[in-house]
Amino acid sequence: MAMATYAIVLAATTLVVVVAVSPLGDHYCKAMQMRYGLGGVALVLAGLAWCATRPFALLPVLGLVGANALARAFVEPPQAAILPELVPASRMPEAIRLQKTCHALSGVIGPLLAALLLIIVGIPVAIACCSALVLIAAVVALSIPRRDGPMPTFRFRRCWMDLRLGARARWAVPMERGWTIVNFVVWIFQGPAVGILVPIKVRSLGLAGDWLGIGIASLSIGVLAGSAFGSTLLVARFGRYRTRIALGCAEGICLAFVGLSGSPYGMVAGLVVGGFCNASMALVGATHRALAIPRTHRVRMLASGTVSTQIAGSIGAALVGATLSRWNVSIVYASFGFLMAISVLGFLLVPRFKEFLELDHERVQNWYINEYPHVFV
Repeated sequence: MAMATYAIVLAATTLVVVVAVSPLGDHYCKAMQMRYGLGGVALVLAGLAWCATRPFALLPVLGLVGANALARAFVEPPQAAILPELVPASRMPEAIRLQKTCHALSGVIGPLLAALLLIIVGIPVAIACCSALVLIAAVVALSIPRRDGPMPTFRFRRCWMDLRLGARARWAVPMERGWTIVNFVVWIFQGPAVGILVPIKVRSLGLAGDWLGIGIASLSIGVLAGSAFGSTLLVARFGRYRTRIALGCAEGICLAFVGLSGSPYGMVAGLVVGGFCNASMALVGATHRALAIPRTHRVRMLASGTVSTQIAGSIGAALVGATLSRWNVSIVYASFGFLMAISVLGFLLVPRFKEFLELDHERVQNWYINEYPHVFV
C-alpha cells in the first residue's frame, strides 16, 4: 500500500510541477536550469539519507517526493530539448543514441553499486553517496554552454499562456495528437510493467531483495544493448515504421512473459529482451520528433508529453492497486503486458506517421512548422 501511495503521489506531484515549471525552458537558459535542478535533487537525497537514520514515517518521505518532483521538473524537460541546440541535425541520431546508451549504462552500474554500498555501509550512507554522485553531475553540467544574450523577464502569466499554446500546438498537429494519445494509452500499461510491478513480482516469487537489483539491472542491460546497436541494425534492415511497431508489440509480449514466469531466470530473461525492445523502439523516431518541433515550442511541447505520461502513470498505478486486490500478480502483470502490445497497434491509425518516419533528418527539420504553419503563428 505504501508503494502504491508513493507512485500515485509522485505522478500527481510531477503533473502539477511540470505544468508550472516547464515554460521556463523556452525563456531561460536550459543549462542553468539543469544545474539548479540537479543541485535540488542532491539536497532531496541528502534529506532522504537523514530520514533513513530515523524510524520510518511516510509523511516526510512523501514531502521529499514532492520536492524531488519539483527539482526534476527543472532537469528533465530542458535535458530532453537541449540536444538540438548543441548538436547539428546530421549528428542528432548519434547524440540521442549516445545519451540513451549512457543512461542505460548507469542503469546497470547503479543497482550493482547500490547493492555493494548497502552490504558494506548500510542504507543511510548509500543514499548519501547517491546524493554526492548527483552533486558531481551538477558540477559536470557546468561545462554545458550557456545560452548567449540577455535573459527575458519572467512573467508567470505569460509562461502559463505559452504552455497552453504549446499544448494546443501539440493537439493541432494531427500526427502529434495521435502519437500523444497512443503513447498515453501504452504508458498506462507499460509504466507499471517496467516499474512498480517488478518488485511485486520478485516478492511473489519468494525471492530475496538481491533479485530486485538483478531484475532492474537486467532491464537496463537490455536497454543498453538496444541503445548501443539494436535500433541502428533493425532500422537499417526493416525501416523505422515497422521497427517501432513490431518492437513495441514484442516488448508487451516479453513483459507478459515476465508476469507468467514462475522462475527467477525466466523473469530475468524476459526483462533483458523487454529492455532491448524498449530502447530500440524509443530511439526510433526520437530524433525525428526532436528536430520536427520548432525551437520556440520545443520545451513546452515536450513538457506537455511529460504531463501526459504522468497522468497515464497515475492511472496505471491506480489500476495496479485495484486489480491486485482481486487477482494475483501473475495475471495482472501478464494482462498489462498483453494490453500494452495491443495498444501499440494504435500507431497504425496515426495519420502521416509512416510518411514522417520515412523522411531523412534534413527534411524532417522544422517539419511541423513547414507542414502546419498556422499552428505556430
